[in-house]
Amino acid sequence: MIKGGMRSKRIDSLPALMAKAREQGVRLIACQMSMDMMGIKAEELVEGVEVGGVATFINESDKGNASLFI
Repeated sequence: MIKGGMRSKRIDSLPALMAKAREQGVRLIACQMSMDMMGIKAEELVEGVEVGGVATFINESDKGNASLFI
């Protein structure tokens, strides 16, 4: 459903959007606690996504512009 909606609005696919973000220096950090709660393992994540906790995110986001997407 989401993929179809993105195509109909001519929005790039999620992998394409992530690639563009990485080209611009964006780092993607998955929340370790959320992963633990949902039973997600690091090897299940998309390549290039880092794993960190709240302290990691706060430390890194303090260095520049950052967004938290939940």
